[in-house]
Amino acid sequence: MIKVIFWDVDNTLLDFNAQEKNALIKCFNDFNLGELNDKMLETYSNINLSYWKKLERKEIEKKDLVIKRFIDFFAYYNLSCDPINFNDKYQKELGETIVFNDNSYQLVEYLKGKVKQYATTNGSLEAQTKKLNKSGLINLFDDVFISDLIKYNKPDPRFFEYVFKKIGNYQKDEIMIVGDSLTSDIQGGVNVGIKTCWYNPNNQKDKQEIKFDYQISDLNQLLSILKKEM
Repeated sequence: MIKVIFWDVDNTLLDFNAQEKNALIKCFNDFNLGELNDKMLETYSNINLSYWKKLERKEIEKKDLVIKRFIDFFAYYNLSCDPINFNDKYQKELGETIVFNDNSYQLVEYLKGKVKQYATTNGSLEAQTKKLNKSGLINLFDDVFISDLIKYNKPDPRFFEYVFKKIGNYQKDEIMIVGDSLTSDIQGGVNVGIKTCWYNPNNQKDKQEIKFDYQISDLNQLLSILKKEM
């Protein structure tokens, strides 16, 4: 029986792609960098993702990640801009756009009181705090766990061990993590022996061959899984 859900935030409950795009457009305007076209957005997203993968593999510190991604991006397009100042502004703007995936607010609200629900995120403290407050999700969760405060990132088992100590005494098979990242959320769940549910709205292929317990393309499909588990 599932008694606890660990929710990923970006690109699970909230549409991070929309947040990223709007934040970059605002920053480009504020720093007079011209127009951000779709190709540039795609290039940045790929660079950013590559650095987050390095973080998961412990090849880089987050404080370096958030700057180096912009150094590489600006160099690729020969843009002159201070990456530190740009990132500071970017972090503030990330939390300004709130787009829920699959009516996720109503889903979390419905599950409140039925299961314990926790946000478990690798996003930055500033951006995630703003998103969770502005979205109202902060009022629905039993607690929020942000890697910047824990000092470890998913999929590191130490991230989850910290969370386990905070939430009380539950069996591993009573806990499920729901997230879009196979290498962060799902691998993290596998590492510590909890149930895993891969949120895969675009029906991507599992190229990493990471084992998961469930796969959903719509967050509301989780309800049938919980019913089955009960």
